[in-house]
Parts: sequence; C-alpha cells; structure tokens
Amino acid sequence: MSMSSRFASPAIAALVLAATLTACGSGGSGGSSGSGGSGGSGSITVGLITKTETNPYFVTMKKGAQAEAAKDGVKLLTAAGAYDGDNSGQVTAVENMIAAGVKGILITPSDPKAIAPTLDRARQQGIVVIALDTPPDPQNSADALFATNNLTAGKLIGQFAKVRMAGKAAKIAMLDLTPGVDVGVQRHDGFLSGFGIAEGDPAIACEADTGGDQAKGQTAMENCLQKAPDINLVYAINEPAAMGAYQALKAAGKDKAVTIVTIDGSCTGVSALTQGQFAADSQQYPLKMATLGVDAVRDFAKTGKKPSGYTDTGVSLIAATPAAGVDSKDASYGQSNCWGS
Repeated sequence: MSMSSRFASPAIAALVLAATLTACGSGGSGGSSGSGGSGGSGSITVGLITKTETNPYFVTMKKGAQAEAAKDGVKLLTAAGAYDGDNSGQVTAVENMIAAGVKGILITPSDPKAIAPTLDRARQQGIVVIALDTPPDPQNSADALFATNNLTAGKLIGQFAKVRMAGKAAKIAMLDLTPGVDVGVQRHDGFLSGFGIAEGDPAIACEADTGGDQAKGQTAMENCLQKAPDINLVYAINEPAAMGAYQALKAAGKDKAVTIVTIDGSCTGVSALTQGQFAADSQQYPLKMATLGVDAVRDFAKTGKKPSGYTDTGVSLIAATPAAGVDSKDASYGQSNCWGS
C-alpha cells in the first residue's frame, strides 16, 4: 500500500468521482478500457476504485487494470478519492458502479471500517467485491483480498535495520500512517518484530503519524528531531513519508548519519535508494494486484465462481548494500520490477 494525501471537501470529492465515473462509462477521458476482443466490452463490466488519482502506486494499479481489461475484452470503470481518506467519495463511486451494472468492484479502501457497509450492499446485489492492497474492516466485507503481506514487509526492513545498526544503540523515529488502519498497524508491528523490540521500548525515541504524505512526513521528522536530536534510524510507513523525513534530515545536516528504511518499491524509491537517501525498501507489486483482480472478476462473470480469502501478491527487500543474514535483492532487481516513473 502507498498513500498520498490531497485534501478537499467530501462534497467536492463526490462530484469529482461522479463526473469521472460518467466519463469512464461513456468511454471518455476519465479513464476506461474498452473491448479487447470479439466478445465485446459490454458483456462484462468491472469497476476499480483507488484511494487517489495522483499517487504513482494507484496510477500503476489503474494502468495495470486497464491493460488487463483490454486484453480480456471487458469494460473498466474507474474512480478515485480526491484525497487519501475520502470515504464519502468512495461510497459515491461504489453506488454509481452498482447502478452501472458492474459484475465486480476492485477497491483500495480509504477508510476500511466506514466503507464496509457500502461494500456489503454491493455484495447483497450479487456483485463480487475484491479489496486490493488494503482490507476493509471487517475483512469479510469483501469476497477476497489481493495484497502485500504488510507484516512481512515491515519485518524485512526491521531485520535489515537491526543488522545495519551493527550493535549501536538505536534511537528510532517511527513515522506511521493513521491510527487503526490495518496496513499501517501491520507494517509498524512487523518492523518492531524484525528489529527485535516491543512497543514502548526505550529505543523508540519518537512516534508520529504522517498519513503517508511527504509534507506531513517532513513535519513529523522535524518535530522528532526537536524531541530527540540523536535519532539515528527512521522507519517510514511508505516512500512519501520517507522522502519527507530525508528532506528534514538533510536540512538539519543529519542525512548522512541517519538510516532510513521504508516500504513501497517504486522506481522513484529505488532511485532514492541507489543515491543513498534510503538504505532499504520493501518492494510491493500493485500491477499484480490489479491484474489478478480483473481476471478474478472476469472468471466470476463467466463461471459464477467467486474468489475468496487472501492472495499474497509478494514482497521483496531491496537493498543497495546487503545485510548479513537478511534475504534481499539488489537495486538492479528493484529497478527491473519497480512501478511508477
């Protein structure tokens, strides 16, 4: 999961979503995939709702869904929130897609608990619902989940950081997501497990929420440095938060003395790793999530068999310099498998 916030009112977000969805349904510029074969696109319609239209992670997911829909000969409707956390916008998108007669909805929930009743209503009308990247709460509000194992992603960078510290007393800044969101909790807990410490350990010098946003990540890091100037290790929920932390550290003249580990694996993030801005990055695969999601809805429409349970779409630790005893891939592998531009 990768998060990036752009704030606007829910009412405006709903209007933007409705307009985008209408354009998609008519083949307009809002983003749609038409027919890819003789079966015609009208026979199967799939909806994709992401958290935002701007975060490269979700842009990649949308492109992957569009490519797979075109290959499968299905019609794709797309919509996104105006910002990460825009639940009312996502609710409007689901309702519009139900009205449009979709066979299935793929969604990355912005507010996992708040969206659940709307997803339940879609399922009650015979629509298959697949969560991508982020599960709803409760998870069974979706028929299936295709996502990174976020606990593993956090654990990998925690293990790497432990070796990288090489016995030095760690002073850790934990730059988290938002309270109560499973993705953030799992990555946070995974890092602690990999590093071999528990919540409340004195090694944790500062904890702050960033919403997965670069500007908020920078502010959080600035505040953490005021609280604990000797911070030497940063865990960041995702690359935008990590880049914000790096900018704050660079401005304070501390970027060379602090190790930053994060999760995403975008092309921008791998580039930052090769430049020494990040030390390690757990790479996830949004393209795979989208491709599997479109295929699952297609198969449901053709056979009536619903997808179910959790499908792990994989994660790899990317490190410019390997850490002894920690399984990792080099930057070349990261660049070959990265997403975004």
